[in-house]
Amino acid sequence: MTDLHAPGVASPSHDHAHAHGPGDHHGHGAPGNGNRRALSIALLLTAGFALVEAVGGWLAGSLALLSDAGHMVTDAGALGLALFADAIARRPPSRRASYGYGRAEVLAAFVNAIAMLAVVAGIAIEAVRRLLAPAPVAGGWVMAIAAAGLCVNLVAAWVLARASGSLNTRGALLHVMGDLLGSLAAIVAGGVIVATGWTPIDPLLSLVVALLILRSTWQLLRQSTGVLMEGVPAHLDYDAIGRALAALPGVTGVHDLHVWNMSAEGIALSAHIGLAHGDDWPATLAHAKRLLATDYGIRHTTLQPTWPVGPLVGDDRRVIPVVPLGSDP
Repeated sequence: MTDLHAPGVASPSHDHAHAHGPGDHHGHGAPGNGNRRALSIALLLTAGFALVEAVGGWLAGSLALLSDAGHMVTDAGALGLALFADAIARRPPSRRASYGYGRAEVLAAFVNAIAMLAVVAGIAIEAVRRLLAPAPVAGGWVMAIAAAGLCVNLVAAWVLARASGSLNTRGALLHVMGDLLGSLAAIVAGGVIVATGWTPIDPLLSLVVALLILRSTWQLLRQSTGVLMEGVPAHLDYDAIGRALAALPGVTGVHDLHVWNMSAEGIALSAHIGLAHGDDWPATLAHAKRLLATDYGIRHTTLQPTWPVGPLVGDDRRVIPVVPLGSDP
């Protein structure tokens, strides 16, 4: 996060202006009832079929089925965590959490991504072991069980995809999509084994699925980490926001500009706005609020005016004007 400071500029300690949009203080980014219902249905479907697939994979000797069952067991825990985070995120702000609990869903997404990385690593290790020491696989059983698992995963994915798309729900959907790919791989592996008897297809397809899951998991991990580290949201241009504010009528510069995510969707901004004349502040504040809301979707803002102050009697200090964003002091 870059700060641009202008030495010698007066900063009134009580002249803050807070611009808040609807809902900014009540459950920032909190998932709604639709998310909670979707997560509950997906949890029931996933947990119910995980046991069936684990037993079937063990009896059939299929790594593809066992890896998919492992996904589903992990998914059940991930969905349970997502439900817990949903309940926490809907709690109102308190004296101990003035921004609310919206980041609970981000924490859940982060933990889910870490769990998926562990699952991918486990599948890769077991697949290499199976390639070095092939084991018999009952292809017919693999196809039948994987087909049933595919149906369950399709329903769970459909339910989650219809939810609001919060970071928390997306993390849960990522787990289910991993299971869906695992079921497809198991069906293909079973078909090849039934037709040709070539068992290495089972661990090879498991590796392919692991790589596909790894890409999506890494993206989720980067996004959730960015929110937790209070980075500038990826879809926003920090310099462009500063230049837009500095270009407003009567503004001499912008410094101490910060833009961050309070939750997965709620964006906050704070900045010091340099003014040529203090009387311009009400109009400048209105323009800045409108600009940030309409052009950047930022409705929770804290803007503080700063303006030149004449030297004190007998004081030879001179006021240094606010440095415009992107220029050298």
